[in-house]
Amino acid sequence: MRILMVLTSHDQLGDTGKKTGFWLEEFAAPYYVFKDAGAQLTLASPKGGQPPLDPKSDEPDAQTEATQRFRKDSAAQQALAATVKLDTVKAEDFDAVFYPGGHGPLWDLAEDRHSIALIEAFHTGGKPVAAVCHAPGVLRHVKAADGQPLVKGKRVTGFTNTEEEAVQLTDVVPFLVEDELKAKGGVYSKAEDWASYTVEDGLLLTGQNPASSEATARALLAKLG
Repeated sequence: MRILMVLTSHDQLGDTGKKTGFWLEEFAAPYYVFKDAGAQLTLASPKGGQPPLDPKSDEPDAQTEATQRFRKDSAAQQALAATVKLDTVKAEDFDAVFYPGGHGPLWDLAEDRHSIALIEAFHTGGKPVAAVCHAPGVLRHVKAADGQPLVKGKRVTGFTNTEEEAVQLTDVVPFLVEDELKAKGGVYSKAEDWASYTVEDGLLLTGQNPASSEATARALLAKLG
């Protein structure tokens, strides 16, 4: 079982002068779900090397069992520091792809032609695509085989407008995940803010927020059988 995890390389939070990147829990929880199931993992990012960590996801109140495990796991830290360049990976070499969130993907992966082509190749190849929190935003330009948006008519979720409002970044992000999925024809649904919520529609699996990352990873494993 070969799973590709794609992380952001973007570290600037709009024009705020603050840093962003990937959300630690949304990487760590799925990483260990896959690792403990015996999956062979490849980590990739647009620029390769160490992806930027959203500093907020490193604060005490954002820590979980998985993030604490990661902090003691030198092998996992080394793997993360050495992500391969996204343009070197091919869908045919993997059984599934998982996108952790954080705000970073809204700027780079959502617009990255290699990421868009990769997701399209996974989907047309009958392989599952999973994304959590802000990462469902990477689907905004992805097309299905018929040229329509991939999410059109599909059940999806992602970071809610009210969750974005709660973290006071509504006017900072390049687009709102909930609005964008709806605009592209997605059948968007959500649970209470910050509750774990995962939606599955065929080969597409999406999770609402950081609390949904482990459940989304487990749903992906179940899909792979």
